[in-house]
Amino acid sequence: MSSQAEERFNSFAEFYPFYLQEHSNDICRRLHYVGSLLVLSVLGYAFSTQQWALLWLLPLVGYGFAWVGHFVFEKNRPATFKYPLYSFLGDWVMLKDAFTGRIRF
Repeated sequence: MSSQAEERFNSFAEFYPFYLQEHSNDICRRLHYVGSLLVLSVLGYAFSTQQWALLWLLPLVGYGFAWVGHFVFEKNRPATFKYPLYSFLGDWVMLKDAFTGRIRF
């Protein structure tokens, strides 16, 4: 895929195969899953206990694990820097796809 083509995704459906390609390393994917599950855990805990100050942890745990996966294991730049909304959606779709068996865990 040329760099010019990478800059023009007309839909999330067009973006998602690129997103999966950028997450081909198993450890990187698993770190994304850990981060996403921690986000859900912190969110659930903060809402159930009404400890709203914990919400500042959401980007730290969500992106922290993901970025370690990219910089250390995948050796690429996170797609979220260039495609923030599609990448955010991609994290959750990739987690769903792993749990439903559509992609390898």
